[in-house]
Amino acid sequence: MYPISIVAEAMLNGLLTGAVYALIALGLTLVYGVLHIINFAHGAFLTVAMFAVWAAYVFLGLDPYLAIVPLTILFFAFGYVVQRFVIGPASHGDDGNILLVTLGLSIIIENVLLALFQSDTRSISTDVSFQVLEIGGLLISKARLYGFLGAVVVTALLWLLLVRTDTGKAIRAVAKEKLGAQLIGIDVKHVFAVTFGLGTATLAIAACLLMPTFYVNPRVGGAFVLVAFTIVVLGGMGSITGALAGGLVIGVVESLCSLYLGDSLGQIGIFIIFILVLLLRPTGLFGARA
Repeated sequence: MYPISIVAEAMLNGLLTGAVYALIALGLTLVYGVLHIINFAHGAFLTVAMFAVWAAYVFLGLDPYLAIVPLTILFFAFGYVVQRFVIGPASHGDDGNILLVTLGLSIIIENVLLALFQSDTRSISTDVSFQVLEIGGLLISKARLYGFLGAVVVTALLWLLLVRTDTGKAIRAVAKEKLGAQLIGIDVKHVFAVTFGLGTATLAIAACLLMPTFYVNPRVGGAFVLVAFTIVVLGGMGSITGALAGGLVIGVVESLCSLYLGDSLGQIGIFIIFILVLLLRPTGLFGARA
């Protein structure tokens, strides 16, 4: 048995990591909640964002935390354009086609990244990458703490946008009843593109928070999106608060499994939870029954 201090430290670091997982899942659940489709290109977009953070640091000397604002704007525009001018027209209004288009985009992006960067792993080292804080005798990664705070702030801002702004009200109207929203004059295609852009922008923020302590290669996004999908199912499909709560739970479970079972089996608990949620509560923690 490990001392209680080691277990507490593992749980605390799991919470910090889980918040960034939640941020990745946030984009996935937002797109599902409004467009009612799973974006299979989500992991590929995250990989592109992580490479963008790496390139900004290596070639421009831009700190990942300072890159949050320009990359968020850039990736919002990227997501908007991809949905409005690629996914939307190519799907012809069929959700099944959207799944195929996003899957095709994922394959294309991964192969382009492989052609550009090969399969080499790249990382960056900033001033905070290896810094730790001691709180109550527990050692906490400063970069993970920044990631936790960033994820909480972004979740709160996204919630405020959806609840307090006209754009957010339009998004919620389209999510609730697309045809009714269209009849009262809401541009549904524009709302779909804005939502997709917001989901992609959250990936840019997540990439900026991840890169000081993580690495990137052309296939890294796939591992994250599997965890993100588990978080979405656990928290409830389409639930913003559910994504944050699910991410924190998954982060703690992964950390404790890594502690007791080893790093190679660290994610086994995640997929056990995934199966149990599907069996016992398919709507998730905060999901509503259809």
